[in-house]
Amino acid sequence: MARKANTGSGDAANQGRLKQIALTYKMTRKADPKVGLVVAGVGIVVLGVLLAIGFLIGHPVYAGILGFILALLAMAIIFGRRAERAAFGQMEGQPGAAAAVLQNVGRGWTTTPAVAMNRNQDVVHRAVGRAGIVLVAEGNPNRLRTLLAAEKKKMARIVVDVPVHDIIVGNGEGQVPLKKVRTTMLKMPRVLSGPQVTAANDRLRAMGDLMSNMPLPKGPMPKGMRMPRGGKMR
Repeated sequence: MARKANTGSGDAANQGRLKQIALTYKMTRKADPKVGLVVAGVGIVVLGVLLAIGFLIGHPVYAGILGFILALLAMAIIFGRRAERAAFGQMEGQPGAAAAVLQNVGRGWTTTPAVAMNRNQDVVHRAVGRAGIVLVAEGNPNRLRTLLAAEKKKMARIVVDVPVHDIIVGNGEGQVPLKKVRTTMLKMPRVLSGPQVTAANDRLRAMGDLMSNMPLPKGPMPKGMRMPRGGKMR
């Protein structure tokens, strides 16, 4: 009975993965119609090269098996990259896209979305990790500079010994494209220890943020919602 239960759960997990892959493929194909041809082409080329080498050295069977494995690996890598590119393409320009990226930066980072926002819905998110504090802003660059300066001034009273970086998401000069936000953050030098990161997070939580200080409804911000006078939420 136990073996049957384990087999059933394993089959369900496999079916779930297959459904997820199929869903990802459909989503990617909408933004990248050639994804199927490219992935298949990569697999055929890798397998063909390994088979050719196998015939040359007199071991086509072993080379074919190795080629099949490497072809699957290459196809998975290429598909993953194109799916990621398609996902970023669909998110780019959408409100809250940067927050979604920050949620997947990786271990060691604590993310707080929408720590500051103005009436135009320009927004600043915060991430804390070994590199220090990173403020990631999305919206109009001119308005964001004012918003970032205000947020840095507010934090300076709480975390004076922690480096603060800022990123403005966009494709203009001095900005970071959405798809490169995660890479940019991971390349930042690690200057804090684990206890220092924890202490910084505790101090920032005590300071509060936009979501904890304002009685906003859960979920997406309703259209036509007016922000308080002054142009900024604190």
